[in-house]
Amino acid sequence: MTNLSIEESLGLSNWIVESEGVGGLLKTRVEDFRVEEISNIPAMDDRGRFTVTRVTMTNWESNRYLRRLAGACGISRNRIFSSGIKDKRAITSQILVIDAPRKKVEQVDIPDSEIEVLGRTHQKISMGGHQGNRFTITVRGCCDSSGSPIDAKEAMHRVKEIRRGLSGEMGNDAFPNWIGPQRFGSIRPVTPEVGRAIVENDFEKAVDLYVGMASSREGSEAKAFRKEWRENKDPSSSLEIAPARLGYEKDMLRHLSEKPDDYLGAFRTLPNSLQLLMIHSVQSLAFNHSLSARINSGLPLVEPVLGDLVAPIQESGRLDVGKMSSVSPSNLERCKRNCKIGRLAVTGPLPGSEAVFAEGAPGKCEMSGLEITGLSETSWAIPRIPRLSSKGTRRPLSVTFRDFSVEQATEVADSLSERWEEGPKQGDRWHPDGASLRVSFTLPPGTYATVLMRELMRSPLHQY
Repeated sequence: MTNLSIEESLGLSNWIVESEGVGGLLKTRVEDFRVEEISNIPAMDDRGRFTVTRVTMTNWESNRYLRRLAGACGISRNRIFSSGIKDKRAITSQILVIDAPRKKVEQVDIPDSEIEVLGRTHQKISMGGHQGNRFTITVRGCCDSSGSPIDAKEAMHRVKEIRRGLSGEMGNDAFPNWIGPQRFGSIRPVTPEVGRAIVENDFEKAVDLYVGMASSREGSEAKAFRKEWRENKDPSSSLEIAPARLGYEKDMLRHLSEKPDDYLGAFRTLPNSLQLLMIHSVQSLAFNHSLSARINSGLPLVEPVLGDLVAPIQESGRLDVGKMSSVSPSNLERCKRNCKIGRLAVTGPLPGSEAVFAEGAPGKCEMSGLEITGLSETSWAIPRIPRLSSKGTRRPLSVTFRDFSVEQATEVADSLSERWEEGPKQGDRWHPDGASLRVSFTLPPGTYATVLMRELMRSPLHQY
């Protein structure tokens, strides 16, 4: 896939549902991204083992922040529990449960973050255990497809028309449930490639990719570091020029300096959650390509057809895969009705050793996704790290958003990104004189705001 764009390689090339009646496409760029996790706080007990906190982070990648927090508390990263990994370039708020004394947590001071201690509990929280996320996003520089700036009235009109177009195609406030670029790494989409090496049980390749895979959009120091590794494979010389921010890569290289050729050990220096993310990422790649194949085939995403697998949607918005059903001639109309009113969802595959697949035309799309990603013969068993072995599951092909609003953002931003200050570059689609909008909405767990925003913004992937 080296000759494909990032969007195409991630299966995202067909994700925009074009709508009629929009005079030119809305182009803009994100300049303020806020996420508030909607969570049930664990039951409090002053005698509980764990400290419950609400943490607000600004422009922190989740795993790097949790690693910093663990160090400040004097504990292993694996003793901090969260229900989700949040966006890096954002202000995010979420619940964390920390296996450390309350006084220790209260003394932690990490730049660009606030830690509010809520109490003690006996309960951990698990990944995906939250109820959803509330997003508030400011986009600036609205322009049309020719690059000409547009005012707030026209920009809001286009957002509303695009929303109407989505509803006309898929139903009220539904959109394709792509797995967004942050799952893969939008600057350096390395995680699915590392995941592919892991399911092939090739840990040397996994480390080699994680440390050395090139990206045209990284800074000069990172590019030089990765080139040094690719050309010489010398941990010591690579460590000498490694940028400070590449802590995970440096941990891998330090391990290899002490234990040459122990690539399994080097990979295991990554946090457990990040190791698992690699597997999820390559599964996500297969899902996106299956979804792309289904759209290209003309099959609907919300309405089931014969051979589909449907599952109930719980009140929280999660899928109950334990009650999945196959769509047959005898239940087709009933499944259509329940999908239309939101009780059931048509699903696609996140493959694994015990994964089930649709039949008929939907099944062909799913098999196409596996073939494109080179995963049709994968066993998904990882004997050297058994906890990374995956049985597979299913994911809704479409999802709905709620509590949607859009308004003009009239205040002057306290600070804008360096990319904004530099102005549009070749390939950008925004204009500094264009209007600013503030968009708010709520999504269920596991759904990506970047996916909905790209439907509304119609901009290149790097502007998110």
